[in-house]
Amino acid sequence: MTTALATPAQATARKAGGGKLRALRKNRLALTGGIIAAVFVLTALFAPLIAPYDPAQPDFTNVLDAPSWSHWLGTDDLGRDQLSRIIHGTRASMQVGLLAVVLAFLIGVPLGLAAGYYGRLTDSVVSRITDTMLAFPFLVLAVGLAAILGPSLTNATIAIGISQIPAVIRITRAETLRLKHVDYVAAAVANGGGDGTVLFRHILPNATSALIVQATVGIPAAIISEALLSFLGLGVQPPAPSLGVMLSGAQSFLALAPWLAVFPGLAIVAATLAFNLLGDGLRDVLDPRGGTR
Repeated sequence: MTTALATPAQATARKAGGGKLRALRKNRLALTGGIIAAVFVLTALFAPLIAPYDPAQPDFTNVLDAPSWSHWLGTDDLGRDQLSRIIHGTRASMQVGLLAVVLAFLIGVPLGLAAGYYGRLTDSVVSRITDTMLAFPFLVLAVGLAAILGPSLTNATIAIGISQIPAVIRITRAETLRLKHVDYVAAAVANGGGDGTVLFRHILPNATSALIVQATVGIPAAIISEALLSFLGLGVQPPAPSLGVMLSGAQSFLALAPWLAVFPGLAIVAATLAFNLLGDGLRDVLDPRGGTR
């Protein structure tokens, strides 16, 4: 009997999943964003193999060279290859973008689940903490935390991750409040399911769509934040390559060598735009209620 009931349900789930995948494929902007985002992730993973030069090795015979066949994106004031530094700088951006979101989810999802499911005192405490953090603009909070923790890529990741926790809590809490009143959750409670079973087997899996969309929104925000912190000297420290560090170093040479700022800036724009396009497509497919159409 169980098998007879389970098989149609599984078939329906597979059909729904296939339909969402086909819908995502038809969204050309989302597909383009996904491809570009995948290229950035692969570039970050294989940066040492892809980069044609050592990103930290100066070459004083080729200082401020314009883009050429030997240096496709030119060189900086120390003769370092710009393409190699952008490739390695992408690694820092992707590391912060992914790990900061993971940190925010590890803390924000359990708090959001608890606030939405238990309500009352738990919801009041979590909501007040969230409101206090949201009183500060995202970038201001990230800069302040990074300044307190000290300048480094690890501390920048922690600061950006903490800054994203309030948004994750609010999304998770809203989904929990919506889902805890649906029939299958009430049935699980009636059948003796404990809080852990209800939260992690019934509510959280059905809130995954909204959380995935939130992740694709959080990654580009983290990328921009990492570039800002590194630009201000609170993130990656020279001579280690970072897109923000490269923009900071380019300030003194904008008239003489504009490529020092143009190419790192384009890399930041491309990465953030790719994840935003992917996020818009996923939102339309996975969470039609929040779609833009």
